[in-house]
Amino acid sequence: MKYFFILLPLVAFIAAPAFAADEWGIDHEKAAQFTAKVVDLACALKGDCPANCGDGHRQLGLLTEDGKLRAAVKGNTDFAGAVHDLLPYCGKTIEVDGLLIENPAISIYMTQRIRETPDKPWIKTTAFLKDWTAKNGKPKQWFREDPLVKEVIGEDGVLGIKGLAPSAPK
Repeated sequence: MKYFFILLPLVAFIAAPAFAADEWGIDHEKAAQFTAKVVDLACALKGDCPANCGDGHRQLGLLTEDGKLRAAVKGNTDFAGAVHDLLPYCGKTIEVDGLLIENPAISIYMTQRIRETPDKPWIKTTAFLKDWTAKNGKPKQWFREDPLVKEVIGEDGVLGIKGLAPSAPK
């Protein structure tokens, strides 16, 4: 019995699933970990290929070894995409861990962790928030304090409806 408490964490570690992606309860979601090349989606689809995947101004995707192109639409920061996390790997092959949503209408990938090679540690996809905080200070909710978001709401209103003021954060 005295070895039970020593062996229990080891057994739990060995029995742990290979995927670390947090499920969100979205229809058609499944945890997916794979190797893919980071690409500029417009480049992959239309041949419009600026240097360095557009320097962060373009949507990025993941091209798998079997030729499937996955739009990387989300990272681990609320309301932020994965571009900040993937851009340093433009044109490189990396390993990703996240949620694949394969809906009959569209297939997208929500990147939660990345790593260059299997021997490297996983990195959470939170680069957007780190970059935003460096420019704007520590936020409670970045999307409520973002200068560009405030400007757009001031010009166009909430949801693009002029005259509709934003509600105060709770």
